[in-house]
Amino acid sequence: MQLEKMQKRVEEAVLDSYEAMYRIALTYVRDQEDALDIVQESVYKAIRNAGQVKNEQYIPTWICRIVINTAIDFLKKNQKEILVEEFYDYQDVGKEDQYEDTDTLKALDALNEKERAVIILRFFEDKKLEEIAIILNANISTVKSLLYRSLAKLKVEMLEGDLQYEG
Repeated sequence: MQLEKMQKRVEEAVLDSYEAMYRIALTYVRDQEDALDIVQESVYKAIRNAGQVKNEQYIPTWICRIVINTAIDFLKKNQKEILVEEFYDYQDVGKEDQYEDTDTLKALDALNEKERAVIILRFFEDKKLEEIAIILNANISTVKSLLYRSLAKLKVEMLEGDLQYEG
Protein backbone atom coordinates (compact mmCIF):
# COMPACT_ATOMS: atom_id res chain seq x y z
CA MET A 1 0.00 0.00 0.00
CA GLN A 2 2.85 2.42 0.82
CA LEU A 3 4.44 1.75 -2.59
CA GLU A 4 1.19 2.57 -4.41
CA LYS A 5 0.87 5.83 -2.46
CA MET A 6 4.45 6.81 -3.25
CA GLN A 7 4.00 5.93 -6.94
CA LYS A 8 0.91 8.15 -7.02
CA ARG A 9 2.88 11.04 -5.44
CA VAL A 10 5.72 10.54 -7.92
CA GLU A 11 3.27 10.55 -10.83
CA GLU A 12 1.74 13.80 -9.56
CA ALA A 13 5.19 15.37 -9.14
CA VAL A 14 6.15 14.30 -12.67
CA LEU A 15 3.05 15.96 -14.10
CA ASP A 16 3.73 19.13 -12.11
CA SER A 17 7.36 19.35 -13.19
CA TYR A 18 7.17 18.02 -16.75
CA GLU A 19 8.11 21.34 -18.41
CA ALA A 20 11.03 21.87 -16.02
CA MET A 21 12.21 18.32 -16.75
CA TYR A 22 12.08 19.07 -20.46
CA ARG A 23 13.96 22.36 -20.08
CA ILE A 24 16.72 20.71 -18.05
CA ALA A 25 17.09 17.88 -20.56
CA LEU A 26 17.03 20.36 -23.44
CA THR A 27 19.78 22.41 -21.84
CA TYR A 28 22.00 19.34 -21.79
CA VAL A 29 21.32 17.86 -25.22
CA ARG A 30 19.97 20.85 -27.18
CA ASP A 31 17.79 18.69 -29.34
CA GLN A 32 14.04 18.57 -28.85
CA GLU A 33 13.59 14.90 -29.73
CA ASP A 34 16.51 13.79 -27.57
CA ALA A 35 15.21 15.93 -24.69
CA LEU A 36 11.80 14.29 -24.99
CA ASP A 37 13.46 10.86 -24.96
CA ILE A 38 15.38 11.79 -21.82
CA VAL A 39 12.22 13.02 -20.11
CA GLN A 40 10.37 9.87 -21.08
CA GLU A 41 13.20 7.69 -19.74
CA SER A 42 13.36 9.78 -16.57
CA VAL A 43 9.63 9.43 -15.96
CA TYR A 44 9.92 5.67 -16.40
CA LYS A 45 12.84 5.50 -13.94
CA ALA A 46 11.04 7.70 -11.42
CA ILE A 47 7.83 5.66 -11.45
CA ARG A 48 9.71 2.35 -11.48
CA ASN A 49 11.83 3.36 -8.50
CA ALA A 50 9.18 5.28 -6.55
CA GLY A 51 9.60 2.89 -3.64
CA GLN A 52 13.12 4.19 -3.06
CA VAL A 53 11.87 7.62 -1.97
CA LYS A 54 11.86 7.84 1.80
CA ASN A 55 10.34 11.29 2.22
CA GLU A 56 7.65 12.80 0.00
CA GLN A 57 9.06 16.32 0.24
CA TYR A 58 12.17 15.23 -1.68
CA ILE A 59 10.29 13.83 -4.68
CA PRO A 60 10.76 16.96 -6.88
CA THR A 61 14.49 17.15 -6.20
CA TRP A 62 14.81 13.39 -6.68
CA ILE A 63 13.09 13.65 -10.08
CA CYS A 64 15.36 16.53 -11.06
CA ARG A 65 18.40 14.45 -10.20
CA ILE A 66 17.06 11.58 -12.32
CA VAL A 67 16.68 13.92 -15.31
CA ILE A 68 20.22 15.28 -14.91
CA ASN A 69 21.72 11.79 -14.58
CA THR A 70 19.72 10.50 -17.54
CA ALA A 71 20.85 13.45 -19.68
CA ILE A 72 24.48 12.93 -18.69
CA ASP A 73 24.21 9.19 -19.42
CA PHE A 74 22.63 9.98 -22.78
CA LEU A 75 25.49 12.33 -23.69
CA LYS A 76 28.10 9.82 -22.62
CA LYS A 77 26.38 7.05 -24.53
CA ASN A 78 25.97 9.02 -27.72
CA GLN A 79 29.02 11.26 -27.37
CA LYS A 80 27.16 13.84 -29.36
CA GLU A 81 28.80 17.03 -30.47
CA ILE A 82 26.12 19.66 -30.50
CA LEU A 83 26.57 22.75 -32.59
CA VAL A 84 25.06 25.98 -31.33
CA GLU A 85 23.71 26.67 -34.81
CA GLU A 86 21.50 23.59 -34.44
CA PHE A 87 19.92 25.00 -31.31
CA TYR A 88 16.14 25.27 -31.69
CA ASP A 89 13.86 28.17 -30.89
CA TYR A 90 12.01 27.44 -27.64
CA GLN A 91 9.24 30.03 -27.69
CA ASP A 92 6.58 27.47 -26.85
CA VAL A 93 8.31 26.50 -23.60
CA GLY A 94 8.17 28.68 -20.48
CA LYS A 95 11.20 30.69 -19.37
CA GLU A 96 12.23 31.06 -22.98
CA ASP A 97 14.43 34.13 -22.47
CA GLN A 98 16.88 32.15 -20.38
CA TYR A 99 17.11 29.40 -22.95
CA GLU A 100 17.54 31.56 -26.06
CA ASP A 101 20.89 33.12 -25.22
CA THR A 102 23.09 30.93 -27.39
CA ASP A 103 26.29 32.61 -26.15
CA THR A 104 25.47 31.55 -22.61
CA LEU A 105 24.50 28.07 -23.73
CA LYS A 106 27.74 27.74 -25.67
CA ALA A 107 29.69 28.93 -22.63
CA LEU A 108 28.02 26.19 -20.55
CA ASP A 109 29.97 23.68 -22.62
CA ALA A 110 33.14 24.83 -20.86
CA LEU A 111 31.80 23.56 -17.53
CA ASN A 112 32.01 20.04 -16.17
CA GLU A 113 28.81 18.12 -15.36
CA LYS A 114 28.41 19.29 -11.76
CA GLU A 115 29.26 22.90 -12.57
CA ARG A 116 26.74 22.90 -15.41
CA ALA A 117 24.10 21.34 -13.19
CA VAL A 118 24.59 24.01 -10.52
CA ILE A 119 24.28 26.84 -13.07
CA ILE A 120 21.24 25.33 -14.78
CA LEU A 121 19.44 24.63 -11.52
CA ARG A 122 20.26 27.99 -9.95
CA PHE A 123 19.73 30.38 -12.85
CA PHE A 124 17.56 28.53 -15.35
CA GLU A 125 15.29 26.71 -12.90
CA ASP A 126 15.47 29.22 -9.98
CA LYS A 127 16.36 26.56 -7.42
CA LYS A 128 17.69 27.61 -4.02
CA LEU A 129 21.17 26.54 -3.00
CA GLU A 130 19.70 24.17 -0.41
CA GLU A 131 17.60 22.46 -3.09
CA ILE A 132 20.60 22.18 -5.38
CA ALA A 133 22.60 20.58 -2.58
CA ILE A 134 19.88 17.98 -2.12
CA ILE A 135 19.58 17.32 -5.85
CA LEU A 136 23.33 16.91 -6.27
CA ASN A 137 23.70 15.08 -2.98
CA ALA A 138 26.34 17.59 -1.94
CA ASN A 139 27.19 19.80 0.98
CA ILE A 140 25.84 23.37 0.68
CA SER A 141 29.35 24.82 0.92
CA THR A 142 30.38 22.57 -1.97
CA VAL A 143 27.44 23.88 -4.01
CA LYS A 144 28.46 27.47 -3.23
CA SER A 145 32.04 26.74 -4.29
CA LEU A 146 30.82 25.09 -7.50
CA LEU A 147 28.56 28.05 -8.19
CA TYR A 148 31.29 30.67 -7.77
CA ARG A 149 33.85 28.63 -9.71
CA SER A 150 31.32 28.04 -12.49
CA LEU A 151 30.43 31.72 -12.69
CA ALA A 152 34.12 32.61 -12.94
CA LYS A 153 34.60 30.07 -15.75
CA LEU A 154 31.52 31.37 -17.56
CA LYS A 155 32.76 34.94 -17.26
CA VAL A 156 36.12 33.99 -18.79
CA GLU A 157 34.40 31.97 -21.51
CA MET A 158 31.99 34.79 -22.33
CA LEU A 159 34.79 37.38 -22.41
CA GLU A 160 36.89 35.20 -24.69
CA GLY A 161 33.86 34.75 -26.95
CA ASP A 162 33.39 38.53 -27.12
CA LEU A 163 37.05 39.06 -27.99
CA GLN A 164 36.88 36.48 -30.76
CA TYR A 165 33.64 37.97 -32.04
CA GLU A 166 35.00 41.53 -32.12
CA GLY A 167 38.41 40.55 -33.50
